Amino acid sequence: MSEGTSLQGQRLVVVGAGSRTGRALAKAVSAAGAAVVLAGPDSRKLEWTAGELSGPSEVLTLDLADERSIADFATAVGRFDHLVSTAAMPANGPLKDLELADVQRAFSAKVIGPLLLAKHLAGQVSESGSFTFFSGVAAWRPAPARTVMATTNGALAFLVQALAVEIAPVRVNAVSPGIVDTGSWDGLGADKEAFLRGVAERNPARRVGSPEDLVKAVRYAIDSPYVTGTVLHVDGGGRLA
Repeated sequence: MSEGTSLQGQRLVVVGAGSRTGRALAKAVSAAGAAVVLAGPDSRKLEWTAGELSGPSEVLTLDLADERSIADFATAVGRFDHLVSTAAMPANGPLKDLELADVQRAFSAKVIGPLLLAKHLAGQVSESGSFTFFSGVAAWRPAPARTVMATTNGALAFLVQALAVEIAPVRVNAVSPGIVDTGSWDGLGADKEAFLRGVAERNPARRVGSPEDLVKAVRYAIDSPYVTGTVLHVDGGGRLA
């Protein structure tokens, strides 16, 4: 199936729907005909996303650091076809400055939370359904002050393989973005353009990513019934450069 294939009649859960990437994904699957469950910790951001969708949606709050919240969420969601989680809570900085609470939150978003989502929701997925989680290029390109990011993304890549076996035939995959211009680099101000240009010059693809690239990768994972336990690298070859 292509990116434009209809999702009419399907129900998709987007965890992290208040983020820029989650919002772009929710808008795309809604436009393709899906009913969308928008999940995340901030109901105001979720309502903002809901207001931009073209089809039916439902807002449910969710804290990936709290198993009771995940269990309650599973009860509220009921049956669905696919779940995609873009959730991340980076704990970046020099090793000597890392706080345990920040490290634990990072693991909750990327590793423990996905594990518990599978635990509580695997029995509610349709026969052809799937889970798709977001890893990241830092796992393959570690850098100073990015130790936690590299470790959590790497752990998630292995988790999807284990879950694909554990909860089969429900499919489990990951999307691993590289540098994508979702707006998250806007804080660089006047330096943003030079930064992205430098990334593009180093990448084998000679460009940076766009939100549409991530949507296409998620749609591939959702629409491909013979793909499971796989990490889709959407990084322009950045992990090789």
